[in-house]
Amino acid sequence: MGPSGPGSRGPACADSSGVLLVRKSKAKPNGKKPAAEEKKMYLEPEYTKSRITDVGFKELVVLPREIDLNEWLASNTTTFFHHVNLQYSTISEFCTGEACQTMAVCNTQYYWYDERGKKVKCTAPQYVDFVMSSVQKLVTDEDVFPTKYGREFPSSFESLVKKICKYLFHVLAHIYWSHFKETLALELHGHLNTLYVHFILFAREFNLLDPKETAVMDDLTEVLCSGGGRGGGGGDGASGGGAGAQNHGKER
Repeated sequence: MGPSGPGSRGPACADSSGVLLVRKSKAKPNGKKPAAEEKKMYLEPEYTKSRITDVGFKELVVLPREIDLNEWLASNTTTFFHHVNLQYSTISEFCTGEACQTMAVCNTQYYWYDERGKKVKCTAPQYVDFVMSSVQKLVTDEDVFPTKYGREFPSSFESLVKKICKYLFHVLAHIYWSHFKETLALELHGHLNTLYVHFILFAREFNLLDPKETAVMDDLTEVLCSGGGRGGGGGDGASGGGAGAQNHGKER
């Protein structure tokens, strides 16, 4: 099985244990009040307009004729993993245990659970390491993401892709929420916006992300993904709770 999407499967990440599993908790993150009213620089028009290409991603994500659905999902999911990993690496030196003591996005905090279901208290960089290591293990597993001719995808493949997309979304959202200033200073916000649009429209095309999961970034999604991913107004904006959905503190 050869890659049929933009990019191919490949580079390894740091080795950590962990599984693609998330559960909700009722405790407040660090006992601190979330910065709900903090100004979101990434929503400023001068920055949301920035892209590295003007291609219409809404058309690009559609399943091509003669391409197997699972193959299309596998190729694109692997490519998104590599790009999100690369995008995070550009600001990883700023995402430290001291600066990001929790994996937070707006009023939401994400927790990691190990293979035994035990809650792991970790910083944002540790959480991202768990995500990248677990996804790397999956996309290089021939029993899950087969690359050899004649190998079949497992019956659980779509659900695994959904879990991967959920975790990649967490990483992208954290970059916007906690590290957009650094991304801006590096002049990589156009790359980040382009990646976010492509990823969200692909996930939306194949129902890979629960709207409740992505509600925390609905305001950004509305701005970036309206107009088929070209940054226009109206039309294909995000569905769901919108910016108002961010007014309630929660943990996952």
